[in-house]
Amino acid sequence: MSRSKIALLPVARRDAAQRALTAAFGRASFDDIRKLTTGASGSLIYRIEVAGKPYLLRLEALDGDENRDPQRSFLCMTRAAQAAIAPPLHYVDASSGVAIMDFLPERELDDYPGGRAALARALGQMVARLQATAPFPRSRSYIDVLARLVERLRYSGRFAPGLLDRHYEGFERIREVYPWDDATLVSSHNDLHPGNILFDGNRLWLIDWDAAYCNDALLDVAVLSNFFATTPALQASLLQGWLGRPADRVTLARLVLMRQLGRLFYACTSALFVAERQARPTPPETDLAALSPAQFHAGVVRGSIVLGTVQAMRIGSKVSLATFMAGLLDPKFNQAIDTLRRG
Repeated sequence: MSRSKIALLPVARRDAAQRALTAAFGRASFDDIRKLTTGASGSLIYRIEVAGKPYLLRLEALDGDENRDPQRSFLCMTRAAQAAIAPPLHYVDASSGVAIMDFLPERELDDYPGGRAALARALGQMVARLQATAPFPRSRSYIDVLARLVERLRYSGRFAPGLLDRHYEGFERIREVYPWDDATLVSSHNDLHPGNILFDGNRLWLIDWDAAYCNDALLDVAVLSNFFATTPALQASLLQGWLGRPADRVTLARLVLMRQLGRLFYACTSALFVAERQARPTPPETDLAALSPAQFHAGVVRGSIVLGTVQAMRIGSKVSLATFMAGLLDPKFNQAIDTLRRG
């Protein structure tokens, strides 16, 4: 490996990367390297070439905290790759935080054959396959984590006092009736936004397993519904792909409420991420005016909003808070609460 190429890797990670290359390809060097991104988790992603073929080199942040655990996420990624849900792996070592996998070509999800309905159905089928894998490790309860996040955000100083009270009240109404059962948790990605779904021109893949662990079966479906199934017809396609049949009344009620939990989770994690990255305190937000989800997506397509940046997190957190509030006002919310309360 030439000095100029290896210099693109952090000094502390070079030996581990060379060991990975030797184990995977019988050589401790690559022909080319290009840094792709630094994720919010702190992981480093590179496109490398070995013997003329492209691969992806991932260097996971090793300073794991309560939200990041390379041992857990690498195990989940390995099981997903074995099920042909994540890209094929050539090397994975959680102790050194290094993984090498196929580098797959990427096409726009809008190019998926059959259009949005076929895409929604295929995503539902992929979630069903994921939930059928060997169970992922367990972690802290999603709904308990969200309860703490909501409290942190309410009193973080990011928003004026009382501005998030209705969000908290809505969350408590959901927690009161949602039939959470730790005995029924399944393998879950937990972060299926468009950036973590790859279409290679032939099929879909799921990437970035930092947040993966066992969770409620509706969580991944709800997150996909928020992003990809924004009409009743598309939601029906998603659920048909997942269940293999139309959803019953209780499942639909659970989905309404889990969609709300997914929105609130994204709002809290994004807003708290922004607060942690700010160099100096800023005045609290005094209103919840926000772009619509469609406007946010259009900004991403135009390039005026760059996913993963602090600006995108700030805008996205308010979009999610506004969407959560709109969900509370939708008649379907109260109907779902009543359905689950009746059991």
